[in-house]
Amino acid sequence: MSQKGLEYFFNSGNINPMEVKVGTISHVYKKIGVAVVDLSEPLQVGDTIHISGHLTDLTQKVDSMQVEHQNVPKADRGQSIGLKVNGEVREHDLVYKVVE
Repeated sequence: MSQKGLEYFFNSGNINPMEVKVGTISHVYKKIGVAVVDLSEPLQVGDTIHISGHLTDLTQKVDSMQVEHQNVPKADRGQSIGLKVNGEVREHDLVYKVVE
């Protein structure tokens, strides 16, 4: 990897070269198992994500997501999405897309 590539990697918040940071959890609805994710990169249904935080380490497939209470197949950077999560997550946890 070039020096510029390494700089981008280490300054982008990525913790694994096979993962790309796509957002941050801004709110959690624990009773219904939904997290609100503020996207910094696009995400779509079918992607595999890794949610990481101080007490969180969860990997799952994106089965569905919503924008403004409407199901959407994909969302762009800058949007906030509702995402059903398969475990306990917390505000400020980071969301990574697993790149194969």
